[in-house]
Amino acid sequence: MKNNYYAVIMAGGIGSRFWPVSTTQFPKQFHDMLGTGQSLLQKTFSRLQKIVPSENIQVLTNERYLDLCLEQLPQITKEQVVLEPAMRNTAPCILLSALKIYKENPEALMLVAPSDHWIEDEGAFKNDVELCFKACAEKDLLMTLGIQPTFPNTGYGYIESDKETKEVIKPVKQFREKPDYETARHFIAEGNFLWNAGIFLWSVKSIVKAFQEHMPTMYSLFADGMETLNTSSEKGFINTQYANAENISIDYGIMEKANNVFVKKASFDWNDLGTWGALHDKLDKDSKNNATVRAVTHLKNAGENMIFTTSEKLVVIEGLSDFIVVDKENVLLIYPKGKEQNIKNLLMEISHTFGEKFT
Repeated sequence: MKNNYYAVIMAGGIGSRFWPVSTTQFPKQFHDMLGTGQSLLQKTFSRLQKIVPSENIQVLTNERYLDLCLEQLPQITKEQVVLEPAMRNTAPCILLSALKIYKENPEALMLVAPSDHWIEDEGAFKNDVELCFKACAEKDLLMTLGIQPTFPNTGYGYIESDKETKEVIKPVKQFREKPDYETARHFIAEGNFLWNAGIFLWSVKSIVKAFQEHMPTMYSLFADGMETLNTSSEKGFINTQYANAENISIDYGIMEKANNVFVKKASFDWNDLGTWGALHDKLDKDSKNNATVRAVTHLKNAGENMIFTTSEKLVVIEGLSDFIVVDKENVLLIYPKGKEQNIKNLLMEISHTFGEKFT
């Protein structure tokens, strides 16, 4: 059975909210953001390896990150890295992976997961995945794992599940876009809303069928090259055709349209590590709530700070609270934590002013 288990790690993002550590050349998934000795990608791979044979794990990424992937994951071959020649969101790359897996093993069950999330209880994650895989093997389901909300977060999409169903695996009524604060509070009060973590599970038969039904144009674009997939001709086909695919997420393209979408509430802790503030939340903190990665600190009258250095460095701070302090070889960032959502725009300013040297 385990030989039918496959996984796809999405590792193509740039993680611009983690600038200056995350850059176009070296995005956050390839960094050891938590100071654990493993990059986020390596942590994700080792978590999946406990469920899926390593030869059945694909990494979806941008062409420029091939060498980084192979360097960080010596367990995989070049053929397991699926390269996107153009940025086209999640639907096209998931379809491409699904067709590659389908061609190799039509009975396959497939998990899709981001490369940069933090999951504490890996045993609970394994149990959830195996339960979902069992359900997907028995029925034509498109499944997702939803996270129990802990506060009215406006940065995530939400999944509304059927209130009536007492089963663990519930039908999805609808996906909801990132809400404003009041709407998020209402969602949590309702009790049947979960955060959308972007973790998907299905049989390859079910997801290929869903593309045939809901995105026939994209399906035929890729199906035309079916004979090239998993051969030496694949790269040529992908390089000429991939950019013609619609730029659309799997959520919009498939999950919001299909009527066989189900959700299981995750039984594990989860953090999407999307911002410096999310990293601050995740890490151990001192008595004044300062979180530190690698830095040796001497702090006075300083609290709630996120302090990150790329090498072991003494950081002395007095009279500064609720700031992000990041020291990297050629960039020092000292920025209010409350404005962390602006870092994406700040990065564009820096890029415009100084070119690509610092970005």
